[in-house]
Amino acid sequence: MSRLPLIQSDAATGKAADLLAGVQQALGVTPNMTRAMVNSPAVLEAYLGFSGALAGGALSAATRERIALLVAEENGCDYCLSAHSYIGANIAKLDAEEIERNRHGQSSDPKAEAVLVFAAAVVRTRGGVEETDIKAAKAAGLTDGEITEIIAGVALNVFTNYLNKAVDTDIDWPVVRHHQH
Repeated sequence: MSRLPLIQSDAATGKAADLLAGVQQALGVTPNMTRAMVNSPAVLEAYLGFSGALAGGALSAATRERIALLVAEENGCDYCLSAHSYIGANIAKLDAEEIERNRHGQSSDPKAEAVLVFAAAVVRTRGGVEETDIKAAKAAGLTDGEITEIIAGVALNVFTNYLNKAVDTDIDWPVVRHHQH
C-alpha cells in the first residue's frame, strides 16, 4: 500500500485536477505515480515539463526507455522497471531480450549500447563521471547534445525511482522485479 495518498481524478481539485486530466488525455490512463506526485501539483507539473522537454530532444523514445530501464534496475525501483518494461515493449517496440539487456547496460544496437554505457557511468558515480567516460561516449559517436540529454534522462529517472521507492507506489503495470545486486 502506498505510503502517501494516490489522488483519484474525481477527488482532485484546482491545478491537481487539471494536471491529472492532462495525463489521462495524453496517456489514456492515469498511472499511480502521477497520482502520488500530484500530492504536490508543483511536483507533477515539474515532472511533466521535464519529461516533455526531453521527449522533444535528440534521443528517440526507444533510447529514453532504454535509459529508464537501466536506471530503474540500478536503483532497484520495481514500479519504474514495471512501467518501462511495459512501455518499452508496447510503445517503443523493444523485444524482451533487448529489454533484459538494456536493464544491464547492454544492447544489440551499438549506438544504444554506447548510450547505456555512459548512462550507467552517470548513475553509478552519481554524476561523477571521468573524462574517459566522456571521451568514450564521443568516440562511440554521441554528440554533446546527446550526452547532455543522457545525463538529464538519468536525473529524471533517478527522481521517479526515488519518489516511487520512498512512497512505495502501488504498481499498476504488469509487475517486473529488479535483480538483486
